[in-house]
Amino acid sequence: MIRALPLPRPTFSVPALLLALLMPLLAGCGINTIPTEEEQAKAAWSEVQNQYQRRADLIPNLVETVKGYAQQEREVLEGVINARARATQVQVSPEMLQDPAAIKAFQDSQANLSGALSRLLAVVENYPDLKSNQNFLALQAQLEGTENRIAVARRDYIEAARVYNTTLRTFPNIIWAKIWYTDAKPFQAFTTTEENQTPPSVNFGTGAKPAN
Repeated sequence: MIRALPLPRPTFSVPALLLALLMPLLAGCGINTIPTEEEQAKAAWSEVQNQYQRRADLIPNLVETVKGYAQQEREVLEGVINARARATQVQVSPEMLQDPAAIKAFQDSQANLSGALSRLLAVVENYPDLKSNQNFLALQAQLEGTENRIAVARRDYIEAARVYNTTLRTFPNIIWAKIWYTDAKPFQAFTTTEENQTPPSVNFGTGAKPAN
């Protein structure tokens, strides 16, 4: 006599089955909104750092070019070099965006570098030959284009962080934040003092066009 083998029991639990059935409904209620906007804000911050790094990468060639015409401006040149070194040492990963001290340190280091660049570019006014140097003109255009990119990237991050932070505080996402995404915290906004809202001026009336 052949006996029928018992059928295997389902490996899923009742709660797991209910969760699987409810997931489409939860998605429709915005359960994915918080992680989606968090990732968008992190991506926007990465672009901020990319553009500041792009500026930092231009500075050594800029300093060397100016040095060839204005070696006596040693204090100004060293100020830029030191400010660049400090700025490149301060990095803020996306995971640190909840830390106000980390954001402030980054902001301060970049503001110091902007100030040092402004002083260097002001000195260039005293050297007509340098202002007409083709290598300097190319660096000038690249620097202006980079400053524009920094402003756009900073604006985009501020908006992305605002949207994400608002999501954490408004219905129905506040429910998911308290139940599902308990580790989700507001991101710090990127702010600067009024004097640092304007990027260093790099236009010396030479007719060079900014890089895009």
